[in-house]
Amino acid sequence: MYAWPASEVPVLPGQGRDLSIHDTATGRRVTLAPGPVARLYVCGITPYDATHLGHAATYLAFDLVQRVWLDTKRQVHYVQNVTDVDDPLLERAAATGEDWTALAAREIALFREDMTALRILPPRDYVGAVESIAGIVPLVERLRETGAAYDVDGDVYFSVEADRHFGAVSHLATGTMLELSAERGGDPERPGKKSPLDPLLWRAARPGEPSWEGGSLGRGRPGWHIECVAIALDRLGMGFDVQGGGSDLAFPHHEMGASHAHVLTGTDPYARSYVHAGMVGYEGGKMSKSRGNLVLVSQLRRDGVDPAAIRLAALAHHYRSDWEWTDAELAVAERRLSLWRAAVSRPDGPVADAVVEEMRAALADDLDAPAALAAVDRWAERQAAAGGGDTGATGVVSRAVDALLGVAL
Repeated sequence: MYAWPASEVPVLPGQGRDLSIHDTATGRRVTLAPGPVARLYVCGITPYDATHLGHAATYLAFDLVQRVWLDTKRQVHYVQNVTDVDDPLLERAAATGEDWTALAAREIALFREDMTALRILPPRDYVGAVESIAGIVPLVERLRETGAAYDVDGDVYFSVEADRHFGAVSHLATGTMLELSAERGGDPERPGKKSPLDPLLWRAARPGEPSWEGGSLGRGRPGWHIECVAIALDRLGMGFDVQGGGSDLAFPHHEMGASHAHVLTGTDPYARSYVHAGMVGYEGGKMSKSRGNLVLVSQLRRDGVDPAAIRLAALAHHYRSDWEWTDAELAVAERRLSLWRAAVSRPDGPVADAVVEEMRAALADDLDAPAALAAVDRWAERQAAAGGGDTGATGVVSRAVDALLGVAL
């Protein structure tokens, strides 16, 4: 599966700083020290509806991770999946009478358009669940052969007790895990399971549902968590640098994925750090497809909103914070964009090197994009008031805003 075109990232003079970031698993700040090739896995969409601003904010956070790493002169191996077969997709297709493959293809295409418009750097590997089934089946078979998985009426479940590290990603109490499992795609009430928390690895074929040949598993389709594990292990290997996604993925998705990988490989960690973005709200609740309180990137674009302003509106909030979208958020971003573009349109301006270093320092400090924006604001205000300065300064700032924040001025 192809991703989307990459915008060119300017190379800045000097070198960026190593990224210090909050790790969910340890609950503290860690300084990432990847090798020459930094490895990043971010969980992708289930394509049954259009990209909303909650999605955009999450992928923007990990776009910043890529940009900080690139500024340190590293390469980045970024992998993202697409859950192109799952219950929400099939349910939406059934409700609308549309073929599920056509629905998925349309929404994936729209997602690509939105990511391109927002100048989100694409993954090197963009991989669908369906195309990964041949690699998923042997992993489920191996887990069953070792006793870490078991059958319930033809379905195959993973036993969380098989992983001594289970719980080390989210550090949640059992009661909280049970509540979140029920809310986020699990089935803790199903009879026959060894533990209510045990997640599905392979769903046996049901009438009217798509299914694939699963070897000794029989026909069926994969569970959600094992899909990402199969893709990550195949493309990145064990111990990659960052597992990323929204904060709602810490449990169960990232917790279960880590346990699958630990048992499959006999080693740990699955990821060296777990990084999670906050939730975006709208009209008093978390923005989500199930609630229907969505602000769609594609609709904003159709309404004539500059994608750079959408990007700036999200960057105005720290990636780990929960925040609410309002029309005022967009208005502030549009004013900021106008101020910056006016500032870089002038031939001369204040010395820019200090601004670039302020931006680098802010982003290296747990992706503090609001502080980076404030540094550019101060420069733009000085530029507006300045009667002259160092020739070429505006070019340096413009390139830095592009390279580090992904905003083309």
